[in-house]
Amino acid sequence: QVQLVESGGGLVQPGGSLRLSCAASTDIRRFNAMGWYRQAPGKQREWVALISSGGVTDYPNSVKGRFTVSSDNVKNTLYLQMNSLKPEDTAVYYCRGLGSEGEYWGQGTQVTVSS
Repeated sequence: QVQLVESGGGLVQPGGSLRLSCAASTDIRRFNAMGWYRQAPGKQREWVALISSGGVTDYPNSVKGRFTVSSDNVKNTLYLQMNSLKPEDTAVYYCRGLGSEGEYWGQGTQVTVSS
């Protein structure tokens, strides 16, 4: 069974940076795409970064220029570098892997941006 495990969340001041990691128990090249999503209290889950198997990335306007998604096929790990963090970035962040057989989600990691 495929497992995705996020790490790297925490408390950071506005303007600060964090790097999230998502370690997969399988070769991530099996996924057609991987992505990062977040869910704040009382809000729907939203996507914040996508990366295709070919390395093409996409971001919503809310994080474009501040967040960068990358992957390491040797370590089977997905990353999210988050810079210039804002209080509205506070949420639980999840990684997702989309394969031909279905999708997989991690358990999430909390990111809190506050002074």
